[in-house]
Amino acid sequence: MDYKKAGVDISAGEEFVRMIKPQVRQTFTPGVITDIGAFGGFFQPDFANYNKPVLVSSIDGVGTKLKIAIELGRYDTVGSCLVNHCVNDILVCGAKPLFFLDYYACGKLTPVVAAAVVTGMVNACRENGCALIGGETAEMPGLYQERDFDLAGSIVGVVDHEKIINGSAIKAGDVLIGLPSNGLHTNGYSLARKVLEGKMQDTFPGLEGSVGEELLKVHRSYLSVIEPFFGSPDIKGLSHITGGGLMGNTMRIVPEGLKLDVAWDSWPEPLIFDIIRKAGHVPEDDMQRTFNLGVGLVMIVEKNAVDRVISSLKSQQENAYIIGVVSGV
Repeated sequence: MDYKKAGVDISAGEEFVRMIKPQVRQTFTPGVITDIGAFGGFFQPDFANYNKPVLVSSIDGVGTKLKIAIELGRYDTVGSCLVNHCVNDILVCGAKPLFFLDYYACGKLTPVVAAAVVTGMVNACRENGCALIGGETAEMPGLYQERDFDLAGSIVGVVDHEKIINGSAIKAGDVLIGLPSNGLHTNGYSLARKVLEGKMQDTFPGLEGSVGEELLKVHRSYLSVIEPFFGSPDIKGLSHITGGGLMGNTMRIVPEGLKLDVAWDSWPEPLIFDIIRKAGHVPEDDMQRTFNLGVGLVMIVEKNAVDRVISSLKSQQENAYIIGVVSGV
């Protein structure tokens, strides 16, 4: 008996690291001062342009979207989803990403599969100006089935203290502007998989591809769209719409004594949500609590700034919808 016979292949892990090193190095920004493979990732930030820098961190996963990737044998999108989800979680605080680390756990390490997942992370890190400075790969037979794997990531970003966006200035009369998602992003997949079981290869009029391809679309990053508004007094609050839906996530930043009046028919809903709704006879309140329903990020804006903000978004070729208002209880 040896470690490989017990289910852990150290050589496969070493091969995986050799495969990803050239890709990961493509994400390195000037702050990175160690290569992949060290016991820790070193990052030397430049805070010259910040008066009082505050570090913002977040950690998340991709959930059971991974099960669809495994079923279809397509692994190139979930890594990007992970990075973009984490980027969005800190950008709604006003923070720009600095660096990212990942955790990949599996039943049996297949280097080519793990490398495809990392390729997605690399692509998203480069698009967001974020360095992938390290990670952990764990092969755990007995805990995971052979083809199964889990994926998590942590991110660290920075915001000037005076430019933190926390929703404290939100008041009655402020307006909700919704930015479109491109599908489920990374939430609601346990329900979606349950009601769409056996339908991953099906096509529907209006879908760009199969149901499975639709469900594996990359979770959008909103950094390039939102960054121009960092520090703007027009923006009272930002909400990343993940598990809990539009109401649940946006209420996290709304001061006590206020509520949201959402016009649920004020934006176009991607077809995939209605396919799920009808396939599972899912109640509407559960749809609203589980999915983003086509709005991936909410901006809460001073009423007299709405036209200015929407004009700025349109100049970036970004669709935006007035989806509701803040009101008193």
